[in-house]
Amino acid sequence: MAITAALVKELRERTGSGMMECKKALVASNGDIDLAIEAMRKSGLAKADKKSDRVAAEGVIAIEISADGKRAVMLEINSETDFVAKAEDFIGFVGQVSKKALEVQPADVKALMALTLNDAGESVDTVRQTLIAKIGENIQVRRFTLMSTNDGVLGSYRHGESMGSMVKLTGGDKALAKDIAMHIAASRPQAISAAELPAELLEKERDIVITQARESGKPEAIIEKMVDGRMKKFVNEISLLGQGFVKDPDVTVEKLLSRSSAKVNDIAFYEVGEGIEKKEDNFAEEVMAQARGN
Repeated sequence: MAITAALVKELRERTGSGMMECKKALVASNGDIDLAIEAMRKSGLAKADKKSDRVAAEGVIAIEISADGKRAVMLEINSETDFVAKAEDFIGFVGQVSKKALEVQPADVKALMALTLNDAGESVDTVRQTLIAKIGENIQVRRFTLMSTNDGVLGSYRHGESMGSMVKLTGGDKALAKDIAMHIAASRPQAISAAELPAELLEKERDIVITQARESGKPEAIIEKMVDGRMKKFVNEISLLGQGFVKDPDVTVEKLLSRSSAKVNDIAFYEVGEGIEKKEDNFAEEVMAQARGN
């Protein structure tokens, strides 16, 4: 069967693939466009598997909130480069996944990946792999956090595409919740209160502070007071309630909340690529390797 330009164009529109790839697929299927699409999808999934081990530390933090303000989700989806993270197809995928996560409230990433994402009945993971084949980069749905409330207030803040935070309050209002979410993004508390900080973290810091204090040569009674003072300062710096509010550092977050008889029940903070070991590229070495034919 003759492979016409119109047939190639139709396949391109239906798959988003390149012209030469579409033409090859049509030649192999003898002009049967449905068989060509099936073969291209199988090939695409194989390509996606090959890219699955490549580091994806760029991407987007997305936040989706229900119309009634009672449910929210924040998720991170990664790509290999910032360029792809800004691409229309990638952003569209992020939007679809965040809406689906908010709607269904899956238990974990594995459950999210198994959800049906589109009218064709394809799962989130299948759509992800198809996108990998089309874009040519590894794409990973890394993590998400759900929040919900019946009688409280949810707040969120997103700084560009790469950072986001959420908070759940009892009492207060939307303006206060947004301010607290903004503060969380700026100050990155490790817990809501001092009581929630890990004991190991406090013990490690106390050992450091004691060693530093003893090097001063002061009496043990003075050293004890120095340690207590420094530990109190440390705890306040890393717990939300003890931090100075970002818009008014002379007022602690705890005091700000008390003015509205509000209480923080939950917090979440994401930054793109946080904790992922990024590959350090050496451009000069890459150019030399290509010149040598490696």
